[in-house]
Amino acid sequence: MKITWCAHAAFLIEGDGLRIITDPYTPETSGFAPITTPADIVIRSSDDDDSHCNAAMIAGNPQVVTATDLDGGAATVAGLTIQAIPAQESLIHKAQPGDCAMYSFTLEGMRIAHMGDVGNRLSEAQLTALAGTDVLLALTGGPPTIELDDLFEAIDVLRPRIVVPMHYALPGRMTTMLPVTAFVERFPAEAVVWSDGPSLNLTRAELPAALRVVVLQPSTA
Repeated sequence: MKITWCAHAAFLIEGDGLRIITDPYTPETSGFAPITTPADIVIRSSDDDDSHCNAAMIAGNPQVVTATDLDGGAATVAGLTIQAIPAQESLIHKAQPGDCAMYSFTLEGMRIAHMGDVGNRLSEAQLTALAGTDVLLALTGGPPTIELDDLFEAIDVLRPRIVVPMHYALPGRMTTMLPVTAFVERFPAEAVVWSDGPSLNLTRAELPAALRVVVLQPSTA
């Protein structure tokens, strides 16, 4: 399996003969370059947030799954079963918090979980739904998404093998959020891998025994 960070909350995930793009942003409002790679499936955490739902940008006539439409259930598309976990934007930092959803799926024997745009401490029900996560695509920029203390609590419970930071401040973009260093500085140096590129290649056999944070470079910045 290959995981490529496009930027913000958008990833290209390739495995089992599928190309999956998560939470595609809108270039005109985000400042990131368009995603030009075609996909078979687009998964988005809602249909009303232009930083997370721009499926129209993605080439290849992909099948689009909107996690909020699943109402906590699952959908199987092109042989891939996608489980939605209902959530909300921040009840503290948003004047009118919208509904969103986290989601997970298993590819090449590894369970991937994407945190969508969740803005609050995860409930017991949400943590139970995310149990067994191998790779967590984690919101690490702090408010208006989940507070870092609440994120660390979730990581302690879920114990993923790999955490890939996303949705944080980058030079000249999304500067109202925290930089990724605010997240990684809480880990011992030996647990953090600073990649010089946007991609991570994984097999089930290569998953680390202890949690590892892998910081990727955005491919479309």
